[in-house]
Amino acid sequence: MIGTGVLKGMAVTLRNFAGSYFDKDRLITVQYPEERSPLPENYRNFPFLVYDGNDPQAGLRCVACQICEKECPPQCIYIIKSKDKKPDYVGKPQFYPAVFDIDISVCMSCQICVEVCPFEAIKMDKDFELSQRERFDHLLLRREQLSKSNDYYHKIHPVEAAAVDKNLADAAAAAEAKKKAAAEAAAKAAAAKAAAAQAPTTVASPESATGSTSAPGQTPPETTKPQS
Repeated sequence: MIGTGVLKGMAVTLRNFAGSYFDKDRLITVQYPEERSPLPENYRNFPFLVYDGNDPQAGLRCVACQICEKECPPQCIYIIKSKDKKPDYVGKPQFYPAVFDIDISVCMSCQICVEVCPFEAIKMDKDFELSQRERFDHLLLRREQLSKSNDYYHKIHPVEAAAVDKNLADAAAAAEAKKKAAAEAAAKAAAAKAAAAQAPTTVASPESATGSTSAPGQTPPETTKPQS
């Protein structure tokens, strides 16, 4: 019958309209900003930098390797590597980004910078309320604005952050085990070398070299030459 599809569609609309008065899940309109719909775990907007500990400068995971800058399709990341090293939150000297800027007016939220980072230093944020009065200077985020704690990362991406922490802990444990094994091998080699240097050496006497059969302390017998 002609118009059956239209009638079925109107019936679905009417059912949802009537049900919205009784079932809150049917409500499509959210009274923003008083009400906010929860964002999914894999939602992403713009990148931010992760730091460990309490100091954004010392705990910053980024070592200014500049891989994200090279791989960024719109080239919205700008990094200047430091000329010196500073101790990180565990006291290990590391390079750091003297300048790290992201122009979010150009960023396409592709997450390629996150995928190529070998240090788990850059992640995608969920903050979407970033409107400003000016486009250029106000949408250029500096390192201080981009730096956010690992606790914040756990808050917005709990499952992903837990997996990242586990991978980092496993990598640190493997590196520590490798370092310990190398130290033990070096200690064993040094001990073997010292033992070889202290071992007594036996020097053969001239008599033993000529095959003498005299007893110790006796004069060896004279040898007679054959007469021609």
